[in-house]
Amino acid sequence: MPFVVTESCIACKYTDCVSVCPMDCFYEGPNFLVINPDECIDCSICVGECPVNAIVEERDIDPSQAHFVQINRDLSNDPRWKRITKTRDPLPEHETWARVKDKLHLLEQG
Repeated sequence: MPFVVTESCIACKYTDCVSVCPMDCFYEGPNFLVINPDECIDCSICVGECPVNAIVEERDIDPSQAHFVQINRDLSNDPRWKRITKTRDPLPEHETWARVKDKLHLLEQG
């Protein structure tokens, strides 16, 4: 089962996870990261690197976050979303957004 980036990442976009991914399967949008499920080898290395616990295994995803399985699939195949392999600074207000729940409406897809 591949891993999935969930709502906690929105508006934070910590990238600690991308530098440890052996398959470089993370893709970057304006304010969110996704994992391409067809490239993920289920190694789980990225999970412990996320400071907001946004990465979960697909089979363990909370039902309230299940729509993120398809969001990761769709956005990782969107040509506007580019592969990211190096750590970058999080978004400017990441500390504030890290504590906010229900951020789906903030997801910038393009």
